[in-house]
Amino acid sequence: MTNITNVKTIVKRLIEKKSITPEDDGCQKYIKDELLKFNFVHENIDIKNVKNIWLKKGSQKPLIVFAGHTDVVPPGNIKDWETDPFKPEIKNDILYGRGASDMKSSIAAMVSATQRFIENNPDHKGSIGFLLTSDEEGPAKYGTQKVIEKFKNDKMEIDYCIVGEPTSNKKFGDTIKNGRRGSITGHLKILGIQGHIAYPDLAKNPIHISGILLNKLNDYEWDNGNKYFPKTSFQVSSIKSDEVASNMIPGHVDIIFNLRFSNELTQKNIKEKFDDILSDLNFNYKISWNCSAEPFITKEGKLTKILQNVVKETINIESCLSTTGGTSDARFISQHAKETIEFGPLNESAHKINENISLQDLNNLEKIYYNTLCKVLL
Repeated sequence: MTNITNVKTIVKRLIEKKSITPEDDGCQKYIKDELLKFNFVHENIDIKNVKNIWLKKGSQKPLIVFAGHTDVVPPGNIKDWETDPFKPEIKNDILYGRGASDMKSSIAAMVSATQRFIENNPDHKGSIGFLLTSDEEGPAKYGTQKVIEKFKNDKMEIDYCIVGEPTSNKKFGDTIKNGRRGSITGHLKILGIQGHIAYPDLAKNPIHISGILLNKLNDYEWDNGNKYFPKTSFQVSSIKSDEVASNMIPGHVDIIFNLRFSNELTQKNIKEKFDDILSDLNFNYKISWNCSAEPFITKEGKLTKILQNVVKETINIESCLSTTGGTSDARFISQHAKETIEFGPLNESAHKINENISLQDLNNLEKIYYNTLCKVLL
């Protein structure tokens, strides 16, 4: 038996901290203090109101990095929760609290596994790093992205990186993310001609135009995906016209939409295809774009094989590789690390009221991280 801090204790201490993005509320200091006991060195890389920390033990290769975020999404109406979101509580062997799934449980498991590994293997080869930010659930402009830019400038190479996002789908351990789709958002303004609703020939209804356009976009085949990615999806998140009386035709309609796209496309392809569709309909418009993530893929390599084998050996689950879901900071790390994958708890309760993780899954997550360290560094 070891005398290190128990993973359950660590996650409770983290959940107690109200680190609503971009706040950290002392999470990174707590983690730093835990790892300094095991001869880690640290560097604070704070930018604007975002806290980032880099912790590392060792200087030899290979370097395996645990990455994650200490910020959480707001809890919403606390009265809707069965427990206080910032007072961790265990009921029927399930731990409740904001961040229990996304992703304070993963961070706690990473810290505990690392402590246990070093204690049991003080002369291990290679190096271990922790890259943590308080800016993942928000704009993500001054967090991991900036730290990776610094690493590139400093020529600090990463061999393997595990991001602790909640990746499991139906059962804990069933999914490893080895890539993510790209995400691009469009803000389209369809320009019509305002007028009296009784005289449509003297106006031009942008809502009617939007209906025709959306039918075309919904039916459009952007691509067929590939071995690693499902086909690109198009979704509308908002449609709003200018405010008019019930007997008026509005002058414009604003549509916000998003495409989650595979690596069969680039944002340039998407914009060109979109312009072709719009020009076919012959109406006036304005459009602006924001691409928050390019698609990336880590093909099956040493780390993916190790992790899949460890999951099988530890909990007897066959893990599949997937690129589904939203964006994560892995999109920045993958541009620099040789292999980047994501693995963590069930994602079912992430960002929801009564967010939770079972104690069994929490303990198994710690074991999997520990056994992965053994496979990579022993």
